[in-house]
Amino acid sequence: MRDDVIRTFLDQAGWADATRISMGADWSTRRYERLTRPDGTRAILMDAAGDGAVQVPPFLRMCALLRDVALSAPEIFAEDPAQGLLLLEDFGDDSFAALLERGDDPWPLYAVATDVLSHLHNRFDNASAPDVQRYDLGLFTRQVALFGDAYLDAAGQPLSAAGRQALDETWVTVLNQVQGLVPDSLLLRDYHPGNLMALPTRPGVRACGLLDVQDGGIGPVSYDLLSLLQDARRDVPDTIQAAMIDRYLDARPGLSRDAFLASYAVMGAMRHARILGRVAQLAAGGGKARQLAFLHRVWGQFQASIAHPLLSPLQSFMDQHLPSDGAVAHILGR
Repeated sequence: MRDDVIRTFLDQAGWADATRISMGADWSTRRYERLTRPDGTRAILMDAAGDGAVQVPPFLRMCALLRDVALSAPEIFAEDPAQGLLLLEDFGDDSFAALLERGDDPWPLYAVATDVLSHLHNRFDNASAPDVQRYDLGLFTRQVALFGDAYLDAAGQPLSAAGRQALDETWVTVLNQVQGLVPDSLLLRDYHPGNLMALPTRPGVRACGLLDVQDGGIGPVSYDLLSLLQDARRDVPDTIQAAMIDRYLDARPGLSRDAFLASYAVMGAMRHARILGRVAQLAAGGGKARQLAFLHRVWGQFQASIAHPLLSPLQSFMDQHLPSDGAVAHILGR
């Protein structure tokens, strides 16, 4: 029945004569196909069946907002949000992640990715998006709850009710310290090389195509640079990290360096903790080896983030409840 729905959608969009090649799925329930017409014209079919359809309207909204500030989000050729179907511009196969794995020079890739963020934050008007979610204290604390729920359980250190309350209060204390410390702007949330596409025929920041933006919202400008440079999937050399932070701050002359670095550290601790919780969840369910392999790296990133003085309450909590190695070997069953 689903294929009948898709065939009807493609027929109505004028793509019934296209060949269809599966591109697999991402970490969600979304599935993708590459479509090619007889004249060689290509597009991407995004199939977000069932509950996944709720992500289609925010994806459309975020793409429109990004295109409004002259960034390369996919053009939409056809849409049926109720059925979870979209026909998207095809950005090709050269993700930044694929280029890095191929051995391309990482410096220009990270430079243009950083420039996309400074371009976005210098031009985006928050008032233009009253309908997108706000990454505020409440949303951040809900997202990080998975660390207390899943990671400490998987580590063999389950929290009592009092311990869980203490952890929640610690997160609120830490996150409160950086509320308003840096400006808010459009936050893409999963901003990493796997979601960035090389578009070499386009000028400047438009040479970086943006995918997987449906979870975006309004939040601290530090978050996406942190997501880019402290990637769960790969090691980014310290020299590149430091240079890209300098590059971003040079493009935002009114932004305090100390304030930015404080927010960067807290956003890092929060993001890494959420990923640790998710990977621990996967481990408990016999998760995929590729994702479990992130655990050592992300624990190290989390430790580095909570070394910032603003995170001393969280550092103290971790010292009391987890060994210095984060019980990574225990979680992986080694």
